[in-house]
Amino acid sequence: MSNNKEKLFSEFKAPTRQEWLDKIEKDLKGADFNKRLVWRTNEGFNVQPFYLKEDVEKLKTPESLPGEFPFVRGNKKNSNEWYVRQEIEATDAKEANAKALDILNRGVDSLSFHIHGKDISKEFVETLLQGIECEIVELNFNTCKRSTLKLAEILKAYFEQKGYDKKKITGSFDWDPMEKMLRKGNDLTAVLPIAKDLVEAMKEYPNFRTVAVNAVSLNNSGAYIVQELGYALAWGNEYMNQLVEAGIDADTAANNIKFNLGISENFFMEMAKFRAARMLWAEIVKQYAPKEDASCMMCVNAATSKYNMTLFDSYVNLLRSQTEAMSAALAGVHSIQVTPFDAVYETPNEFSERIARNQQLLLKEESHFDKVVDPGAGSYFIEELTTSLANEGWKIFLNIEENGGFLEAIMKGMVQDDINATNQKRHDAAAKRKEFILGTNQFPNFTEKSEGKLPRECKCGCGNKEEKVFKAIETTRLAADFEDLRIKVENSKKVPTAFMLTIGNLAMRQARAQFSCNFLACAGYKVMDNLGFKTVEEGVDAALKAGADIVVLCSSDDEYAEYAVPAFKYLDNRAMFVVAGAPACMEELKAAGIENFVHVKCNVLETLKEYNEKLGI
Repeated sequence: MSNNKEKLFSEFKAPTRQEWLDKIEKDLKGADFNKRLVWRTNEGFNVQPFYLKEDVEKLKTPESLPGEFPFVRGNKKNSNEWYVRQEIEATDAKEANAKALDILNRGVDSLSFHIHGKDISKEFVETLLQGIECEIVELNFNTCKRSTLKLAEILKAYFEQKGYDKKKITGSFDWDPMEKMLRKGNDLTAVLPIAKDLVEAMKEYPNFRTVAVNAVSLNNSGAYIVQELGYALAWGNEYMNQLVEAGIDADTAANNIKFNLGISENFFMEMAKFRAARMLWAEIVKQYAPKEDASCMMCVNAATSKYNMTLFDSYVNLLRSQTEAMSAALAGVHSIQVTPFDAVYETPNEFSERIARNQQLLLKEESHFDKVVDPGAGSYFIEELTTSLANEGWKIFLNIEENGGFLEAIMKGMVQDDINATNQKRHDAAAKRKEFILGTNQFPNFTEKSEGKLPRECKCGCGNKEEKVFKAIETTRLAADFEDLRIKVENSKKVPTAFMLTIGNLAMRQARAQFSCNFLACAGYKVMDNLGFKTVEEGVDAALKAGADIVVLCSSDDEYAEYAVPAFKYLDNRAMFVVAGAPACMEELKAAGIENFVHVKCNVLETLKEYNEKLGI
């Protein structure tokens, strides 16, 4: 047996595409193949229900190896190691230093210090970095864009004083004036020439990147994956072009740019995004004729999204960020930053930061994601997604270039308008539950209270007050509208009670009661389900005895013609009356005075706002 080299299942003939289609058509029993099985993505292309080897053979992505141009399969050859990165708010240098030393012993090997511009000094930096071995830890710094050059000079002097090997210093500045222009609408065009000075200041440190592309801001504003991809490329190219125009050679310019990209919940699409981004960025940099192919490598720090995080049922955020971190790790990024689950409503505490670190350590130590380079390679599905995303992202990139480049697009408001339109579209979809937010607009925790939690606002620490000149991108999280609604109900004089008047067909009344409980609990209403009543009068009496503010009739469509009007008349405006469903007799029921219906086609958010108004909330 040990000498048997016959391929497993060689006796089976591989089905052809037509054989697959014939089988699918038979199983669909006449249903439309394209409507039932073909997925039209938000990114503008279709995804088929199955792919074959012949689909991949026509693609370019499988042709290269890891560590080879165009780096679609990653920058690394021998392992899939990445840096575990954590942010530290460095308002007090001594406290930030103590925290850094602590977390370096807990699995972190990449520090991200946020320093207020007014605090930058030689003494501050020396205290901040005391005891940190800078040659073995990645150091990242975020400060006021006008103060970054001052920080660079102080850091350079500190490294030289300590006698560090300049080639072993790894890190970056989060210097990205165009991000502030996008997020705040401020005019920072006068700051852009500092890029050359930053590069020159750190030119002796080949592994320290001075210019950032913070496309994670687009992700946190609801951008679709292809939008983040296309705009990130145009963003990076704008900085690349400015540096080269300022006299920086192509290799040095490219090696000074770092991309900070977000990670959304779409697992396979995100894997494909990072692969496509590396490939396209390599092709862009190649056009500047660098001396080394290695200069075409894209350096990516990936951060889990805040856009889909929730204030209520916040532990679900752990599920979201875990799958997001998985997709980035499998895609072979440089570093990963997991946003703590409580970040949207409070300053992350020791517990939530520890969990965030351990989410990555689990991927390394238990799942061994750091051992295999590009495990998704060769997957027909992932290769197809990579190519499709690359094609659509490239269209966005070309459109920006044809309109004068990324900076010009910001000044015209093109990027902001596009992202804000998507954000609004996604909020509308969430309101109608076409886009699910687990624990918020679908399957909420019925008894949870906010306990004083309120959404956090991001504040700039530079202290400069710039005038708003351009349009800005909206950063309202997807769950924010429902959270505002629920907190408003919670803070009202009395939380409404919704009573399920279940009657008639057992299966239908149970299904509709469950649907209605989930629907109304999205606003934080107290919901009361029941086993069933023999008559509507019995049900109404029980509801009023329970102090119900809302009575929801739950039965089958056929039985509503019998039960709805008698129940409505017997209730006699002593509580709000709601019918669960959209029965064929709806118009007759409306003619009888019944005006409230909850069903799958409802705009949940607007319906609940309307109910609040009727209930005096």
